[in-house]
Amino acid sequence: MEHLRVLTAQEIAAFQSTLADWEFEPQGAYMQREFIFEDFLKAFEFMTQVAALAHEQDHHPNWSNVYRRVHVKLFTHDLSGLSLKDIRLAKDMDGVFAKAQR
Repeated sequence: MEHLRVLTAQEIAAFQSTLADWEFEPQGAYMQREFIFEDFLKAFEFMTQVAALAHEQDHHPNWSNVYRRVHVKLFTHDLSGLSLKDIRLAKDMDGVFAKAQR
C-alpha cells in the first residue's frame, strides 16, 4: 500500500501543467473542475463511470450535478489536502470526459 502524504507546492505546480483544466486552491487544499456535457444523461453516464473508478481506487470525490454540469472538488479527506490519489483520479476523470466528447 502506498504511503499517503500531502503534496508539496512544487509537486502541485508540476501537476498543474498536465491538468490544465483543473483549478488548484493556492494553498494546495483542493483542486476543482466543472465538466459540461451535452445533456443530463451524458453527465450522469460520466458520473456512473467515474463512480466505478473512484470505488476501485478507494477515493471518493466531492461532487454535484445540475442538469448537464458536474462540479468536482478533490482532496484527500484523511490528509485535508492534495495527494497522489487526487491527481490519479483527476487524470482518470479527464480521460472519461475526453471519451464522452467523441
